[in-house]
Amino acid sequence: MLMFFFLVVALAVVVAAVTLAVVGGGESAPLPEAAPERLDDPLPPDRPVGRADVDALRFPLALRGYRMADVDDALGRLGAEIAERDARIAGLEAALAGARTSGPAHGRPVEGDQQ
Repeated sequence: MLMFFFLVVALAVVVAAVTLAVVGGGESAPLPEAAPERLDDPLPPDRPVGRADVDALRFPLALRGYRMADVDDALGRLGAEIAERDARIAGLEAALAGARTSGPAHGRPVEGDQQ
């Protein structure tokens, strides 16, 4: 019976010590505020997003978050489509500039040209 009483008292002391350690019963300084793990958005707010911007984009890791391979595949596809779009726009702008310079000399607008 004495052994049982000793084990109960020892268990109570251990539980009290753990509780005080968790609650912070001492005079120690409080824990510093943890910075939230959020995406540091490197995408430019003042210009269109380009291929290099998408290539540099990385998402924070989470315990139960996303599959990195899936996100990387999506970002790769998005970057390729942006690069293709930019190349097509540049080609169309060059064609339009060429059509404007070689257009009719008597002042009629080229088809599709707005005045």
